Amino acid sequence: MSAGPPDAASPAPATALNQPGNPLHGVKLETIVTALAEHYGWEDLGQRINIRCFTSEPSVASSLKFLRKTPWAREKVESLYLFMLREVRRASPPVHNFPPPRA
Repeated sequence: MSAGPPDAASPAPATALNQPGNPLHGVKLETIVTALAEHYGWEDLGQRINIRCFTSEPSVASSLKFLRKTPWAREKVESLYLFMLREVRRASPPVHNFPPPRA
């Protein structure tokens, strides 16, 4: 049997074109874990998400290994990352790009 055009019912691969509203698209899990650890620290991160890879000898490598195998934990981490981004955005002063005044 020859390989023909893809079936219309088959799902399309995840690309930027079909995920325009996904804020996590293109963000590596390593980037997420590193940003959370830098922002909250391992101790606070372990209190916010009580999983052993954050509370017992935490490291980015052990966290990545666990999170890649555990979808429910990865969802919690991604959710906290999005919350952190909103929190940081709210704390930053707004930037207005008003045109210069006319003379």
